[in-house]
Amino acid sequence: MKVLFMCTHNSCRSILSEALFNHLAPAGIMAVSSGSFPSGQVNARALRTLAAAGIATDGLYSKASDAFEGAPPDIVITVCDRAAGEACPVYFGPSLKAHWGLADPSAVSGTEQQIEQAFQQTLTKIRERVGALLALPLDALNRDELGAELARIGTL
Repeated sequence: MKVLFMCTHNSCRSILSEALFNHLAPAGIMAVSSGSFPSGQVNARALRTLAAAGIATDGLYSKASDAFEGAPPDIVITVCDRAAGEACPVYFGPSLKAHWGLADPSAVSGTEQQIEQAFQQTLTKIRERVGALLALPLDALNRDELGAELARIGTL
């Protein structure tokens, strides 16, 4: 199973989601990420947050969704509010789609401690949702049941 985490710029929330998912996922399940309008670079604080949590950052880069045109994901999860209203590329046709909106920690201004806290809260929310997804009996759920569970998880 392949899960695509999609955001507008593919620089922070989708990158955090990809890396944390792959850190927690069992063999045979993997995540990738992309952006509808990729920035071309990964947010440095996102990388530092992952590294501080002991999560590998090797191979993470900002890319467009067309990188997966030849191998569409099984599930597409949008993780930012701007991407929620955008149509997924047509070549993602049969992919299950869900929205797990997250506030953008890279948009937070304030003290260093407030910004760091925003990144930690985002990573914690992603961990909660990814954990809920990975706890599902994926082999026992039909498409509609999985879709309903993905929607429910997005409200956690």
